[in-house]
Amino acid sequence: MTAAAAPRALRADDTVRVGVIGSGGRGQLLTAEFKEIGADVAAVCDVYQPNRERGLKGASSQARGYTDYRKLLEDKSLDAVIIATPDHWHAKMAIDAADAGKDIYVEKPLCHEVADGFAMRDAIRRNKRICQVGTQRRSSTLLGDAKKIVDAGRLGDTRLVTCIWMNYQPDFSTKSLEGDLDWNAWLGSAPKRPLDPTRFFNWYYYWDYSGGLLVGQAAHIFDEIHWFMGSQAPVAATCAGGRINVQGAEVPETASSSLEYAENYLATFTIGYKAMRYHTHNDQLTQFHGSKARLDVPREGYTLWPEQRTLQMKAEVVRDEPGSFEAATRAHIRNFLECVRTRSEPNAPVEEGLKAAIALGMTMTSLRSGRRVRWNTATQTIES
Repeated sequence: MTAAAAPRALRADDTVRVGVIGSGGRGQLLTAEFKEIGADVAAVCDVYQPNRERGLKGASSQARGYTDYRKLLEDKSLDAVIIATPDHWHAKMAIDAADAGKDIYVEKPLCHEVADGFAMRDAIRRNKRICQVGTQRRSSTLLGDAKKIVDAGRLGDTRLVTCIWMNYQPDFSTKSLEGDLDWNAWLGSAPKRPLDPTRFFNWYYYWDYSGGLLVGQAAHIFDEIHWFMGSQAPVAATCAGGRINVQGAEVPETASSSLEYAENYLATFTIGYKAMRYHTHNDQLTQFHGSKARLDVPREGYTLWPEQRTLQMKAEVVRDEPGSFEAATRAHIRNFLECVRTRSEPNAPVEEGLKAAIALGMTMTSLRSGRRVRWNTATQTIES
């Protein structure tokens, strides 16, 4: 077992030095946000040369570039790492980072395989590391206020939570490689196969690396539901998918998952990415159906509907704040950096990410097997 790494001595106003592992679109966005907030983005690692070069352009001056993340982790001046790689790499990199004494900001979902999530949790706790999962809703002041309505009991008994997320997914990207790519390093633990630019640029839709937008978007929603309901991971799940309408994909862009909880409620999540195009302010809605009231929670607002047996219903509370989701990302990063300094628990710790990962793992298993699956708490495994 690796000994716990002692945290670097940080004053309250010290700059936190971070390294970015995975400098694609999300990694570059996080680089810009971390840098804007005041972190020193001192290292960038990516196995694809163009991504690495773009990442270095957006990083702090004198930042170092790496093709092997393990070399980046050897830099003792780094306090933390950002992991923004394809899902199948999250666990290995986070465990290695924890063993190297680094704090971790890992993009959602926490992991691709549920068993790996438990290994991540154990490594992070064993090494006394701070880990923030990138589910930024937990740092949204707006959604925190919405949660207070639930906590105050204003909904009554809530036995059903429903969510829809609709938008439009075009066909696969047909981009060509523009520079060197260490393909074998990118594959990592995934099955070996010849270099395939289509897989590289569209990895989201292959089971070896992810679970499509079904998993990418449900990671946010399942975590939000657990947060609002104060619940553990689901005890059972059923998921059905439609025909695949994105040519070349393995994961359907249209699917619906139903989760059963020991806390006596059912949650459903339906994704449809061959629907019409929406502005991101309007593409998602989660509804908490209480016995006294219903709480509607889209991405950037909430509405409380008290019980009314009339033709025309009136909302009791309405908040609509376009643009607040971007602010939540910055708040989430600030919370992480503060926790790196103070060693406090972040808003989205590894255990909460693990709950969502269990729900996602059950969803994927049910979809692929065509069966209702259950979670065995004693063995920490999914059973059909």
